[in-house]
Amino acid sequence: MNRPLTDKPLYIKVHDADNVAIVVNDQGLPAGTRFDDGLQLTEHVPQGHKVALSDIAPQGAIVRYGEVIGTALRPIARGSWIEESLVALPDAPPLNSLPLANNVPPDLPPLEGYTFEGYRNADGSVGTRNLLGITTSVHCVAGVVDYVVQIIERDLLPRYPNVDGVVALNHLYGCGVAINAPAAVVPIRTIHNLALNPNFGGEVMVVSLGCEKLQPERLLTGTPDVQAISLDDNDIVRLQDERHIGFGAMVDEILQVAERHLKRLNQRQRERCPAADLVIGTQCGGSDAFSGVTANPAVGFASDLLVRCGATVMFSEVTEVRDAIHLLTPRVVDEAVGRRLLEEMAWYDDYLSQGQTDRSANPSPGNKKGGLANVVEKALGSIAKSGRSPIVEVLSPGQRPTKRGLIYAATPASDFVCGTQQMASGITLQVFTTGRGTPYGLAAIPVIKMATRSALANRWHDLMDINAGTIATGEESIEQVGWRLFELILDIASGRQQTWSDRWGIRNQLAVFNPAPVT
Repeated sequence: MNRPLTDKPLYIKVHDADNVAIVVNDQGLPAGTRFDDGLQLTEHVPQGHKVALSDIAPQGAIVRYGEVIGTALRPIARGSWIEESLVALPDAPPLNSLPLANNVPPDLPPLEGYTFEGYRNADGSVGTRNLLGITTSVHCVAGVVDYVVQIIERDLLPRYPNVDGVVALNHLYGCGVAINAPAAVVPIRTIHNLALNPNFGGEVMVVSLGCEKLQPERLLTGTPDVQAISLDDNDIVRLQDERHIGFGAMVDEILQVAERHLKRLNQRQRERCPAADLVIGTQCGGSDAFSGVTANPAVGFASDLLVRCGATVMFSEVTEVRDAIHLLTPRVVDEAVGRRLLEEMAWYDDYLSQGQTDRSANPSPGNKKGGLANVVEKALGSIAKSGRSPIVEVLSPGQRPTKRGLIYAATPASDFVCGTQQMASGITLQVFTTGRGTPYGLAAIPVIKMATRSALANRWHDLMDINAGTIATGEESIEQVGWRLFELILDIASGRQQTWSDRWGIRNQLAVFNPAPVT
């Protein structure tokens, strides 16, 4: 565990232009507390919450990260707690007048010689695990597949020691849906591409009911922007097939198909691969005001290290990017990529509007308790995960990348949906930052969880894999924590270490994004 915070009052001011700072100390600080620069608190300010560094007039700008995060609804005196109810949400940046690719970051010096031990696939991709994935075409079969997975784990896996496990790719899609609606492209593409995740080694099998709208043939064909999956019919188990006399016959056929795939997977061995073969997803959940100054910047530094190695790094979460989009459009590698980024923002604006809601529905109550006043402040901290590299490609939900480097993969901000969509986009490991804490994990993808605060890392010492709270107290720099994360990524990807989620077997259900109507 890390040493407790000093009793000395501390605050963090991110940018010279900021007129607010966040309180670092555990449990916050009481009224009357005086900082070294003479600032005195007029009231108790909780940990991670904002204190006014100067008097702010009504309608005056509240500035953090050098950006306006809102305006004051009443006079705010120097030393006061800027509670979220005092902050008016500003308008979102317009999408029709943003500069594109006018400040593309120069390529950082390449990093050479970094490797990991992975499973190379026939298509050139590399997995960090060697798993059997069982794709389902409809949720109706999920109970049967879960039952069979237990048998595979108990009876079959011991015969195939080189196979790390078996994963049921269950979801809530497949029937009772508007299968031909334009937005149905998202869930169909997602389920198709989940089966192709590199951690499944190219071994695809499908369990179907038989009467569903998403027939296996359509699932395997996918959508116009994906490559069809070619399967023999004996790799598809249809539970309604008249050959199945009773439940036992269904189970036996699934086991027979699974064992054929297990035999092939068992022949695979880890081999040394360049770090360029990694595909890493980044995400934040249960965020707090420390996310944008400790964990997320450290992830951003590690992201740059990975890109310098030639690897692929994805960041996502549309509503937690939308209000900082003006900081990203200058970084796109060219105007075409910039237009794609704006298209995804506009698509999501329209999606929220159709649901008669908007971006103000984010952040969550826990985010606010952690000091985040609104989605603008949250977005400015969230994009720190992207580091300083140019954005080379933009993906629609569930699409797979065609380039290496820093990629924006559009997804909802929901932890479970974002994780599922990034998995469909081909990530083989995910880095997940949290300030409030979450035991989130994925069955098919190692998830490294990084705490934004030492208090969380110490309290959840057997759930958090790395602590970025040392940045807030000055014990470590962003660069030092970023290097620690980079090295941990290589170790986890190689199977030399396990994440806490994997040790405990914590597995969240997949949550496929389905913006199309449910009938």
